[in-house]
Amino acid sequence: MLHAMVARAYRSVLQRLLRRFPVVTVLGPRQCGKTTFIRQALPGWSYLDLERPSDAAALSADPEARLAQFRGPLILDEAQRMPGLFPVLRGAVDRAGRRTGRYVLLGSASPALMRHISESLAGRTAFVDLPPFRWDEVAGHREARGLATLWFRGGFPVAFLERDHRARLDWLEAYARTFIERDLPLLGIDVSAAQMRRLWAMLAHVNGGIWNASQISASLGVSYHTVNRYVDILEHTFLIRKLPPYFANIGKRLVRSPKVYFRDTGLLHYFLGIHSPEALDTHPARGASWEAFVIDQLVSAFQRAVPGSRPYFWRTAQGDEVDCLIDVGSRLVPFEIRLHSAPTADDARGLRRCMRDLEVARAYLLYPGRERYSLGDGVTALPVGQLLARPGNVRHL
Repeated sequence: MLHAMVARAYRSVLQRLLRRFPVVTVLGPRQCGKTTFIRQALPGWSYLDLERPSDAAALSADPEARLAQFRGPLILDEAQRMPGLFPVLRGAVDRAGRRTGRYVLLGSASPALMRHISESLAGRTAFVDLPPFRWDEVAGHREARGLATLWFRGGFPVAFLERDHRARLDWLEAYARTFIERDLPLLGIDVSAAQMRRLWAMLAHVNGGIWNASQISASLGVSYHTVNRYVDILEHTFLIRKLPPYFANIGKRLVRSPKVYFRDTGLLHYFLGIHSPEALDTHPARGASWEAFVIDQLVSAFQRAVPGSRPYFWRTAQGDEVDCLIDVGSRLVPFEIRLHSAPTADDARGLRRCMRDLEVARAYLLYPGRERYSLGDGVTALPVGQLLARPGNVRHL
């Protein structure tokens, strides 16, 4: 596989959790490279793919006996396909007492999988959210001709590594169709394929905006309850991010609706009809696309470097806004995201107001340049490529 050539940066996270928990569940969108990652990270482990009939048949006939045949640790791919497996796993884990690092489960965050985990494996499993490629994973790859390559193509391994432009578009089209027509029914989700496709395309045009389900439902011709349910599905399967607003008692009215972002800008550009870097350079959605890309990469960096950190945005009813506000527990770290080549102090006005209202001492303006410099009043212009190339550095911001 092409993406086997890219070493994923989540191996240390996986190993840390395997030392502490008997089960680790690796979640992520379809085709993000979960299986390739886990087979590379755990080469000595036994592996069962529950989408493969031979593996599934032997396990479903007598799960307890089949699991007992594996003396060493075991990977179970597409675990949500076999609901009866989870109580058996719980029994095996409990009989082993304090033994850790026994099972790794792979799957999408389907309602069925999360229900089975919450019912049977609560307290027994940790989670690794595996996204498509991050910048620090591909920065040295020959296909990565600068951060803009990952931004335009997106991080799904095939879409990023495929050199042929037409083949990349064909893959994105097939991905969208397969997700709607095959994956959602297999995950036990009953939706209208036509409506989901239209909604997904509409979301591309409101990417980065304040979520308004009623506005979308009027255009789609369905209830806002249906729209919210469909967006929840896209969020739970790691394709859309609802970025919540940050609330603080500061004597100002604050926006209370989330923002909606595409998690992968390759898919965003596909739905917007942006099929070349040149088209992206002049497209009116360019700024919102860059914002979505940086936020997704930035949130992943904090999740890896500072587990438990939580992302928000900040916006007052008067229009003061900060694109991303990370709560790391002990402090808040505000970020403004700009596509300018040389941001000035005027670009940091929203940051300074946020800092004043929330009593924050330092803030950062992320931009696609090469120099780090002060914008005054505790605000630093920070090259986003340099930061994302060493995501562990976010803990020092």
